Amino acid sequence: MNILITGGAGFIGSHVVRRFVDQYPDYHIFNIDALTYAGNPDNIADLEGRANYTFIHGDIRDKQLLSSLFSVHNFDGVIHLAAESHVDRSISDPMAFLDTNLMGTVNLLEAARHSWPTQAKDKLFYHISTDEVYGSLGEEGYFKETTPYSPNSPYAASKAGSDHFVRAYGATYGLPYVISNCSNNYGPNQYPEKLIPLILNRIMEEKSLPIYGDGSNKRDWLYVEDHALAIDLVYHKGQPGQSYNIGSNCEWKNLDLVKLLCRLMDEKFGREEGSSANLITFVEDRPGHDHRYAIDATKIRSELGWKPLYTFEEGLKKTIDWYVENTTWVRRILTGEYREKPGKD
Repeated sequence: MNILITGGAGFIGSHVVRRFVDQYPDYHIFNIDALTYAGNPDNIADLEGRANYTFIHGDIRDKQLLSSLFSVHNFDGVIHLAAESHVDRSISDPMAFLDTNLMGTVNLLEAARHSWPTQAKDKLFYHISTDEVYGSLGEEGYFKETTPYSPNSPYAASKAGSDHFVRAYGATYGLPYVISNCSNNYGPNQYPEKLIPLILNRIMEEKSLPIYGDGSNKRDWLYVEDHALAIDLVYHKGQPGQSYNIGSNCEWKNLDLVKLLCRLMDEKFGREEGSSANLITFVEDRPGHDHRYAIDATKIRSELGWKPLYTFEEGLKKTIDWYVENTTWVRRILTGEYREKPGKD
């Protein structure tokens, strides 16, 4: 089986690629990544030379490249993770999100449509999306697979649009697909603009810890390796034409989470209790800032048997340990000091 995974040098993608390479030696995993600012070859350096793995330095916005890759490798499946994903960047440059998240997805769909037979039961296009497509919750309730879409940021809108195109290709062209929408991920290798690695790195540098608004916004946190396991199950057991919400029922207010990270880091470095929390600074809220995300993961738990393997405390400990031990990785990714990679396949 030949599987194309997009965005496999990024945060979530690198964990998914590694899982599939390790768990399925009879598969050949092709990892295509444009290596933009958030795609880091260091994330997948340990996979070099593996017999069932090929890295392709390429861009999903390149229609000709995708057509050629599908023709040469006859992919049995696509696991599509490549995306622009930072809300703040989408506010300052929405066109980049349109180009990659929407047009890039349609390019992949077109390549699959022209390569695969209609209604091919042995093929699958798996599109990984976000809970942000649903918009914002009040203090009660959870996002279900049937929750109407109501995106509030250019990022969320671009992902909502790509979800709709995947479903449209299924309905119009018979393309077999599944979609999953996940909550906020955290863990090793996450680009340090995201909340948890941002706070951890700034605590280590004893810099101010910026929090939007009053810090009351709530997020549902999912450890990245639990997400990779869920993706594995959805790819192999998910029903074509269905969507699955992935979340670990782990809600935290941003301010409370930052205070927890401060306490854990003070303990780890032997600092006086409260010293890191003194660095907290409240900044002007982000435009269109969603108040609360919370996932109802009943469907993937009951139908596919998925459940998180890590508690939040375990996941945070692994995450903190990784960032403390990998300050060089943080410096290299922030400065763009990547190793040279092989050319296109």
